[in-house]
Amino acid sequence: MRVLNVPVPPALQAAWPDWLASARQPFFLTLDEAAALPLPTVPHRDVTLPPELRDTYALWNLRPDVARVVWLTETEWEALEPAVRRSLVRAQVRNRRGAVARVRAFADLLPALSGAHFVWWPSLATPAALERVLSERRPACQREQVPAEVWTAAAPLLPRARELAGTFPHASGPNCFGTVMAAAGVEGAEREWMQRAPFEAFLAQRSRPVDHGNAPGTVLVWRDASKDVQHAAVTLGPDWALHKPSQSWMTPRVVLPLRDLILSSRSRGLRLERRCLQG
Repeated sequence: MRVLNVPVPPALQAAWPDWLASARQPFFLTLDEAAALPLPTVPHRDVTLPPELRDTYALWNLRPDVARVVWLTETEWEALEPAVRRSLVRAQVRNRRGAVARVRAFADLLPALSGAHFVWWPSLATPAALERVLSERRPACQREQVPAEVWTAAAPLLPRARELAGTFPHASGPNCFGTVMAAAGVEGAEREWMQRAPFEAFLAQRSRPVDHGNAPGTVLVWRDASKDVQHAAVTLGPDWALHKPSQSWMTPRVVLPLRDLILSSRSRGLRLERRCLQG
């Protein structure tokens, strides 16, 4: 199996269906939504999820007025009245829960679906559906297009870049900061949810600021108005760069043409700076 032109190890192929479509999953509601539905709920503040489900359901993106949670299995879901199911799905769209898909985007793979949106259950999480979910609106890795001489030139400053390029993380957590550090030779960084402080320390110890240029080992750093680093990537040379778009289990470490990577990483309020790694 390959997703975004990245091979998927068997262990991840086995884990992904549970991460996308857990057997028992949360439905997030406001107080008014919860009161209107004949379902038992628990306080949102009491709900804890493992990192993979935190990313699947995009907990950081939920509306601030979400207050209650309904837990359901697929069997319990199927036993609900159709009107209740529709109300729950509409509430998830309003409340910005992740793992809510448009029916029309999967109609060819899952023809029995109806309505405008649906939530993922184990019976729906086929390999083909998973591949589409993970590929949606994400550019494919172009590792194989990078000339051999580019890898050779990058190796002194980025000894592990070629090894990491075109790989999925073992779970949620590994992010852009850890990818840059690991590519530069920091052992184990690719398996951590790397925080800003150790990444800033790495930049201070291993790089110097530059005004322009994209020589191998140039770290691209996007900062917000408060100077906090929000994203990072590293160039393999003047035409190619490596990054991991997020800390989610859904995003691999990809190589893209440098211009494409910069354009895809742009966000309102962020400013790009460059730092050159030192040998």
